[in-house]
Amino acid sequence: MLTISMSETSLDDLGSQLLGLQLIDLPQLQECRDGLPVNASGSDLLRQLEQKHALTRFQVERIRKGDADGLVLGGVKLMYRNASGSFARVYRGCAVDDGRMIGVKVLRERWSNDRDTIELFQREGQVGKRLKHPNIVPVYGYDRHRDIHFITMEFVEGGNLREFLKTRGKLEPMEACRYAMHVCEALAYAFGLGITHRDMKMTNVLMSSQGKAKLIDFGLAADERLLQKVGHAAFAQALEYSTLEKHTAAPMNDPRSDLFFLGGILYELVTGQPPYPRTRSRDERRDITRYRQVQPVAEIEPTLPPGVIGVINRLMDIDPDRRYQTAMQVIGDLRPMLGRRETDSGTIPAFTQDSGTELTVLCVEGRRQQQDWLRDYLSRHGFRVLLLSDVERALIRMKTNPPNCVIFMGGSIGNRIIDDFERVVPLAETAAIATLFVLSERQAEFVNEFEPTSERVQVLTQPIRLRDLREAITSALDGRGHLQE
Repeated sequence: MLTISMSETSLDDLGSQLLGLQLIDLPQLQECRDGLPVNASGSDLLRQLEQKHALTRFQVERIRKGDADGLVLGGVKLMYRNASGSFARVYRGCAVDDGRMIGVKVLRERWSNDRDTIELFQREGQVGKRLKHPNIVPVYGYDRHRDIHFITMEFVEGGNLREFLKTRGKLEPMEACRYAMHVCEALAYAFGLGITHRDMKMTNVLMSSQGKAKLIDFGLAADERLLQKVGHAAFAQALEYSTLEKHTAAPMNDPRSDLFFLGGILYELVTGQPPYPRTRSRDERRDITRYRQVQPVAEIEPTLPPGVIGVINRLMDIDPDRRYQTAMQVIGDLRPMLGRRETDSGTIPAFTQDSGTELTVLCVEGRRQQQDWLRDYLSRHGFRVLLLSDVERALIRMKTNPPNCVIFMGGSIGNRIIDDFERVVPLAETAAIATLFVLSERQAEFVNEFEPTSERVQVLTQPIRLRDLREAITSALDGRGHLQE
């Protein structure tokens, strides 16, 4: 077992251990060591590795604490922590062999010796691996590293619906219905395999950068025996399901229960508030009046289209026999309201080129909040937004599937953006990609080192408003004749 104690580790030993853990490769180590004085310490090397973006701050902090062993699981480097609950933590990871972004869900240490919880976690990985659908996050499998139990899955660049709603407040009815239809298509597929979700809530619906809603966490599609034995707070939602079924004479593991709680999600998307107060109290979750006494959605949002009100009311009907009986029935009512079938990307294009295809903007930005700002603002102005945190992956995308525009955010990339400029510009010219470099205030002193060769390539410096950024995108695209005023 490889562990790192910063108080005892020399620069040479630290480098060797980081190589052994596959956290860095030899060229990265050599580049960082070349920039250090002869008497540099292990801490100096860590600082240099972080500055050169060879290690993330999250990784450096774990290493300083002597907790580096679990930073590589199943050939995947954990880069950042994305979410945390009482049951597990979810990380953004990077495959050691090919650099793909991968999501890693890690069972929390407190449950690592609880046989029933481990069994339920394994079940989640097994069930998830069976599900192959565009609106379900693909699960690659369950594995363990010593006492660390983990599940690997596709990494979805966007956040979950609750995070999405924090930014937006509430959604336009048709947009909310579009996401509800994505979820229904996932449920219809899973129901066809005899699998229910049993944990329908806002945080279990992820939003991809392409505007597609994807379901995660089919882990509670397990038998009640396990849930009752485990019984800790992480599975509180299971109590809501059992309460609903017990007091409405519905069978256990009823697919219509998933539809009821989907109705609650749609209710919150169009009103900006949940249908009933969130609570940690088990007694309140056992109280059926909590689900019966929901304020009618039409009282909160009287301007909602009648069809949307009808779908929500039927989804949330307390009587399971009056509720929608299948997810396909819900789709049958949602699709006509959306007016036309969706594109393969899961969105209805709002801003198009003359060819009728959506303009794609790829943003190279690793900071979560800035990602949210860019995604929300540019999506609202009709662009299809892709987000990557890694320059190398962006270069691959520019070669293999060129977007219309690429934005490199210097505050995230660091001073290596100067070298990246030299690599990016020839590729942008060859592929006719509008390209923007947004330098941080600290990088503004280097602006003269950036020499754009055409109107396709523009260099901006912070501070800059999102509106200014959009106008720069428009200008760069105009230079290619793609955007008409």
